[in-house]
Amino acid sequence: MISGGCLCGKVRYQSDAEPITARLCWCRFCQYIAAGNAAVSVCFPAYSMTITGDMRDYESVAESGHRMHRRFCPNCGVHLFSEAESRRHLIFVRAGTLVDPGIVRPAATIWTAKAPAWACIDASLPSFERQPPPVA
Repeated sequence: MISGGCLCGKVRYQSDAEPITARLCWCRFCQYIAAGNAAVSVCFPAYSMTITGDMRDYESVAESGHRMHRRFCPNCGVHLFSEAESRRHLIFVRAGTLVDPGIVRPAATIWTAKAPAWACIDASLPSFERQPPPVA
């Protein structure tokens, strides 16, 4: 069982499935939620997640054109999840919210075209200037 939650503990989650993949994302939205850095997101099958606690949903259209739902704790403000309406079978969890963030290693870096000049991009990982092909 993989678990995590927000800083204040009012939102908790667990997954009974292993992660599908993890990515470092440099899109502008992720830079906002990661305080200027890339956000590290871990992909799980949506059916595997059990989530408790109240969240707020920030709905927007990503640069990829996908309508996104980004969910966060209204009490402590920690961003936990993102989901694309076009891929409801997947949920992306922010790696920093995992009880043990060391269980995952990013498999790719995405949206490198939006990264600032000072960004440290791991050359050993596959990288994509924009949105990569969909996860299975």
